[in-house]
Amino acid sequence: MTYFTHFFIGFMMAFVGLLPPGMLNMTAVRTTIGTNKRSGLLFSLGAALIVIPQSFIALFFANYFAKHPETIKQLSIAGVIVLFVLSIFFFFQARKKFKGEGKKSKGNYLLIGMFMSALNMLAIPFYFFYSSFFQSKELLILKHPYIPIFVFGAFLGAFSLFVLYTNFAILIEKKAQFIAMNINYILSILFFILGIMSLFNLFY
Repeated sequence: MTYFTHFFIGFMMAFVGLLPPGMLNMTAVRTTIGTNKRSGLLFSLGAALIVIPQSFIALFFANYFAKHPETIKQLSIAGVIVLFVLSIFFFFQARKKFKGEGKKSKGNYLLIGMFMSALNMLAIPFYFFYSSFFQSKELLILKHPYIPIFVFGAFLGAFSLFVLYTNFAILIEKKAQFIAMNINYILSILFFILGIMSLFNLFY
């Protein structure tokens, strides 16, 4: 059951984290529409493969900092700042006119997916903060062999989400603007509330 828990948390963390329309999943949609489903799946596989080192690095450092409690306050302050920055970011993203398309590119779609996923600078902080949270709730054990199981779950979660986007490419392209605007507003409010709660817990 412990193995399954780590796999499930990794799967859901990646799936939910990549659920809102963004650079990667909308590029998977555009690749599928502009070329074919095989190209979209290759792009999806490449993007999901990069989740493996990203989530592994995040859990490795989460385990390190868990053994060094003197850094907890500094990390808490940084976390509050990140939450407010994300709140502002998603608020302004919601106010932009969203186009239901990604970048249409030619070439090796597997490598393109890997390259674009590597540009996702929020991935490692995302896995770091949430893995630390689940560890504090004693739901994650950040050591071998549990970390590889979590990482494998994160890879499958990311790939499953991208595949879902490619399978509903036409429908998503038509509805992308409405979905993106509402999700971005919701995320903005959510991160703001989390920021306020974290700030309160930090000082009180």
